[in-house]
Order: sequence, then C-alpha cells, then structure tokens
Amino acid sequence: MLPIYRGWYRVDASIFNRRSSVPPMKRQFIYALIMLIAQTGITFTGSLVRITGSGLGCDTWPQCHPGSFVPVSGSAPWIHQLIEFGNRMLTFVVALACVLAFTSVLRAARRTQILHLAFFQGIGVILQAVIGGITVHLDLAWWMVMAHFLPSMILVFFAAKLVIRVTEPDDGTKTNLMAKPLRIAMDLSVLALAINLVTGTMTTSAGPHAGDAAILPEHRLQIPLFEMAQVHAHFMYLYLGLTASLIAGLFATKTTRQVRRTAWWVVAAIIVQGGIGIMQYQLGVPRWTVPLHVIGTGIVTALAGLFWAQKFRWTGGSAHATGSVEGDAARAE
Repeated sequence: MLPIYRGWYRVDASIFNRRSSVPPMKRQFIYALIMLIAQTGITFTGSLVRITGSGLGCDTWPQCHPGSFVPVSGSAPWIHQLIEFGNRMLTFVVALACVLAFTSVLRAARRTQILHLAFFQGIGVILQAVIGGITVHLDLAWWMVMAHFLPSMILVFFAAKLVIRVTEPDDGTKTNLMAKPLRIAMDLSVLALAINLVTGTMTTSAGPHAGDAAILPEHRLQIPLFEMAQVHAHFMYLYLGLTASLIAGLFATKTTRQVRRTAWWVVAAIIVQGGIGIMQYQLGVPRWTVPLHVIGTGIVTALAGLFWAQKFRWTGGSAHATGSVEGDAARAE
C-alpha cells in the first residue's frame, strides 16, 4: 500500500502545494470524527429512503434515470426522486470526509496502521456506491439490501477506531489497558454485536418496509417477523449481558477512567436501542421508528468501535504535535 500512499502524497503536494503543511493531531482527530459522523449519518438517510418507498426513485445506476444523471420530471414521484437522489449525493459528502481524514494523516506521516484505517474508509465508500447500484439494478432484493447496510456498520466501527488511534503518538509504547480475559470478553462482545447486526437486518428484511411499493410481501425474507424479531432480541440481550459483565471486570481491575466511561456509554446506548426495538415491535413497526432504530444502530456500533479500540493504547512517546516524529520535525521547520 505504501506506493499508493506516496503517489497520493505527490498528487496532494503538486495540486495544493502544501508539502510542508502538516496538520496537528487535533485537526487529524477532528477530520476523523467528521468522517465517523458522516459514515453513521448516511445510514440514517438510507433509512428515510426505505420508509418513504423511495428506493427506486432513481431506477438505475450510476444514472438516476436512463439517459440522465439527475431526476427527470414524471419518471417517478418527485418526492421519491428527491429523497433517493439526495441520499446518493450524500455519498460525495462522505467521500470528501474520507479524503480529508486520509490526507491529514498522510501529510503527518502517521504510522501505517493509521494510514490503512483512513485509506480503506475511502475504498469502502466506493464499494458501497457500487453495492448500492447493484441493489437498485436488482430491484431492492432483500438480501442485497442487507449486503448494502452491513458494510456501512463495518466502516462505522473502524472509523471509530481511527478516532482513537489518531490521538496516540506513533513513537509511543503499546500498553494493554485490560487484562487478557477482559480483552477476550471484549472480542466476544464484538462478535455478539456482529451477529446482532445480521439478525437485525434480517428482521428488517422480513418486515413491512421494503423500500418501494412495487415490492410485494412474497419478495421479502420468508421468515415470520415475530420469530425473526425474537432471535434478534435474544442476541441483543446477549450483547448487553457480555458488555455488562465486561464492565464489572473493568471495575474489578485497574483500567483508565476513559475506558470505564466509554463502557457506560455503550451500555446506555444498548439499553436505549433495545427500548426502541421493543417499542417498534409492540407498535407494529410504524415508519417513524425505523430511522430511530437505524441511527441507534450506528451510534451503538460507533461506541463499540471506540470501546474496542481502547483494549490498548500507544502511550508516552515524544510526537505529541502531529503524532509522528517526522511530522513534528517538518512542522518545526
């Protein structure tokens, strides 16, 4: 990957003539945080596409309609075209956030782990755009909609990890903040979250909101909604239980206040998200609850990523201005 990074650095230097402009660690953090918010937020707008039946407001890809990259009057209800086209345009906002985050850590000559995390966010956005196009061409097949949502959660999870990593000096020492049994418990909780996300998308696939009125019930996942919701709920309880047990272990051993605070935020988010899910089920999955549940999923995943990244930290070191020794030296010139 390093030749690709060097090539991007040369392009950046030749276009913007900012070879010596090394962003401080705080600015890198801000760009990474903006990227995390953007990756989480676009899932919310995607849920609006689903509940309004606007999934085929633009019925082809990469064009909106055959022969036109923008909405065409009369090709579909204008509100459906507006919502779907708007969601597509937000992809460029997310892409810009990824470019800013990657360019900032590249200019600072950060360690390869950070460069990889930032670079693959951009690759993920491109792949998501392609998957979205395939989803449209397959008329919102439920299994393809699942394949479109789940990668977004992976991107959110690792964007959260980047938010943590950019605040650490590259010449620091890797320090474990949890005992090995707790790190194993952390990994198990992340696995439970992953299964929870899969069963959650399956529950949605069995539910009433297909993304377009033309999609009939027989085109949906043929598992009774009640049964699928029960499976999803039980994995949610498992995830909550594992996280609560992890917190107990963290308080019984020595760890940092920040780790414990993040753990409490994760538990609170899981409880709120579980409450929204129960409310959805009891009310018969009304449309307005879907965006709440989707953005809640993004928040839980982001917090889980922040929590998971704090199993260990790079501490000490001297590169506290830009995060890298090379970046600090360039900034001091």
